[in-house]
Amino acid sequence: MASLSNLTSWHSDWKGLRVAVIGLGVTGFSVADTLAELGCNVLVVAEKAEAELVDILDVIGVSHVTGQAASGVPAQLVEFAPELVVTSPGVKPDAPLIVWAGDNNIEVWVDIDLAWRLRDKTSRVAEWVLITGTNGKTTTTQLTTAMLQAGGHRASSCGNIGTPILDCIRDPEGFDFLVVEISSFQLHYLRWVSPIASALLNIDHDHIDWHGSFEAYQTAKGKVYANSKVAGVYNAGDAATVRLLEDAEVIEGCRAIGFTVGVPRVSQVGYSDDILCDRAFLENRRDEALELATLEDLGQIGVLTPHLLANVAAASALARACDVEPIAIGQAIRDFRLDKHRIELVAQSNGVTWIDDSKATNPHATAASLSSFDSVVWMVGGLLKGVDITPLVERFAKKLRGAVVIGREREAVLAALAAVAPEVPVIEINVEDNTQVMPYAVEAASNLAQPGDTVLLAPSSASMDQFKDYADRGTQFANAVRNLIGNANG
Repeated sequence: MASLSNLTSWHSDWKGLRVAVIGLGVTGFSVADTLAELGCNVLVVAEKAEAELVDILDVIGVSHVTGQAASGVPAQLVEFAPELVVTSPGVKPDAPLIVWAGDNNIEVWVDIDLAWRLRDKTSRVAEWVLITGTNGKTTTTQLTTAMLQAGGHRASSCGNIGTPILDCIRDPEGFDFLVVEISSFQLHYLRWVSPIASALLNIDHDHIDWHGSFEAYQTAKGKVYANSKVAGVYNAGDAATVRLLEDAEVIEGCRAIGFTVGVPRVSQVGYSDDILCDRAFLENRRDEALELATLEDLGQIGVLTPHLLANVAAASALARACDVEPIAIGQAIRDFRLDKHRIELVAQSNGVTWIDDSKATNPHATAASLSSFDSVVWMVGGLLKGVDITPLVERFAKKLRGAVVIGREREAVLAALAAVAPEVPVIEINVEDNTQVMPYAVEAASNLAQPGDTVLLAPSSASMDQFKDYADRGTQFANAVRNLIGNANG
């Protein structure tokens, strides 16, 4: 069996390599399944494991340690003596198993590392586009994919969303482009890939509990630019993205391309009057610009917010770096629709607008929402992930008609409101039955709202304390709003 440094292709000799796979979610299963197909000797270690997936592991001949037996550093793992560990990215760097691997000089990869080495399974070897950021990753990834497809390319969104990247690698037809949404967790572990283009959309405090510090979080995010070949796309309105690109080691000839919600400078994509235009990918970019779309086109996507404008500009810059023609970009924008729970209009009644942005799970995403409306009844709270919400409250206090606080970690939110926005009316939702959280919260918001206000579900928190996930939280919000309005009109 060759050393890891020689395993750079699907067609390398992977047979017999002892690999420990940590975690058995969608990603972990795709890793184990792929390695088994390559002929590796695989051991899955997972405290949480669905019975159906464990049964499939038995069928494909993959050993496993699950449940309580998988905690810490299992004796079966030590006896297995892995030559490589591939971890689910959510596993913290200080987890006992990761520390054990480091102490024993065992390389730790994520699925992205493995996929990069295996990308030549078919003769159609895809170029990769990498996208990260505190906020806006998913929409920008989906938009970029849609633009590439409109340009006639076979492209797929993968990574942190959609199809597991290893499933894309094993697609028998292959792809021209893989548009990879990549999280700070994946970037922390990532070793070496070389995308055609990469983007860091923005950066703000998030996942501090996982990374240990904001500096470590920024460092991880900045790795997205490493080894980019054609373009590193930065946010002209976010100095940190500029600095991290300047610090990155890119391939010679790679260009720095900015995106902006304002008028674009040379080598930027942005907006002039009501036109989305490109001043980056044309020969006479100092004096001319290419029209890509209009604000009317963008308005068909969803609520026209600065956040949406930024995402569209970033995706356009990435697509242009991949030689997609302007006409295809315009068509993709006109045909695109946002996923649910992303600044989604739920209802308008009695002069009050109800917006579901349950996907706003951190302060940066929430700031994008709050910036988009003039007078807000804010529904906030959940699992804060170690982030201090006080600066966010202070920044937007003057916009708040009131606040409705949900979640199990309400104390920190209530304290922040009391400290920096004492004049804002606050209603705390304290119910034991999680199914009643949203009905009570929506009724409370309705009592605070006045004509012209927006009731905004932008919790700035994760959802798993009271809901299945952010989608469940948003769906329960929308249902409660419609029930309230229906009863009022009935």
